[in-house]
Amino acid sequence: MEEPSGQPITRCFQCYKCSSGCPVAGAMDILPHQIVRFVHLGLEEELLKCRAIWLCTACHTCKARCPNGIDISAINDTLKAAVLARGLRPALPAVADFHRQFLASVEKHGRVHELGMMVAYKLKTGNYLQDVPLGMRMLARGKFKLLPDPIRGQKEVRTLFHRARGEQR
Repeated sequence: MEEPSGQPITRCFQCYKCSSGCPVAGAMDILPHQIVRFVHLGLEEELLKCRAIWLCTACHTCKARCPNGIDISAINDTLKAAVLARGLRPALPAVADFHRQFLASVEKHGRVHELGMMVAYKLKTGNYLQDVPLGMRMLARGKFKLLPDPIRGQKEVRTLFHRARGEQR
């Protein structure tokens, strides 16, 4: 996992600072320091089935606290990509769907269009009406825009996505 994620995981000496600082560790089935240990032990299949990689908020507290600068969120991103590339079912499918809709919005608009992303996410997950009252209040207060703002460099953002997928454009 060191090469795909680009993280120096062999430097980890299990000090637990990443886990003690992680804001979502209480909800994780495998703690951040354990993720690195599982990689050391070659337990990739267990990691691909765990909830922790989907719960990581990529706040980078782990990296800030790590004496060796290991960014566990980068490892988690690599593991999530492996789950999707292998066609496995994510441990938290709704979170995986949210990630997909977020990235699709960024690819399409150059940045996230919150309203469009949430509508697409709700349609994908089947939770059509659950958050409508909250969404209407946010819309009334101007927290959501009906249409995405145009940005400079939108074409360049799309090109980055194509390159990341290995497409030539």
